[in-house]
Amino acid sequence: MSPAQIPPPNATRLLQAWGQGDQAAFEELIPLVYDELRRLAQRELRRERSGHSLQATALVNEAYLRLIDLNRIEWQNRAHFFAMAARMMRRILVDWARARGNQKRGGGIPKVSLDEALLVSHDPGSDLVALDEALETLGAMDPRKGQVVEMRFFGGLTVEETAAALHVSADTVMRDWRSAKAWLLRELSRSEPDDA
Repeated sequence: MSPAQIPPPNATRLLQAWGQGDQAAFEELIPLVYDELRRLAQRELRRERSGHSLQATALVNEAYLRLIDLNRIEWQNRAHFFAMAARMMRRILVDWARARGNQKRGGGIPKVSLDEALLVSHDPGSDLVALDEALETLGAMDPRKGQVVEMRFFGGLTVEETAAALHVSADTVMRDWRSAKAWLLRELSRSEPDDA
């Protein structure tokens, strides 16, 4: 089940109340979305190298702490919330990788080129720090394409859910998705270290 298909009643109302500053609404929302947040965290961790010491529960808890600090966001719907949660988890994993000394290319993590199979499947072992840097560059050049990648790849949203969250057509999302994947492939290929 995708994040936007979660059936809890009142989730959108709670998100909107939280966005208007009602912290009690956030506390009421978390039990409604916790299981999906945990599944999202498990999927993110499966993309990491084997032996990763961060557990899904710890990732959800850290994302919770960062989410609760967000103020005055105009939440559109559950898909928007899960896209933001995915962004928080990505930031946590990148921060963790950098803290562990993996910011250097090839810092003990096997290189996996980012191709369409990586973006569509959930193969572990990608260089998260390099991907994050490329996504930051893409987001600076074309914010919507960066958001499409975050929502689809990190948030697990469908094309339709992404389109609704971004207020664009599904065709626009697919064009952005294809263009962003091609750009990321070129960017990551260029950033690979020379063997010299």
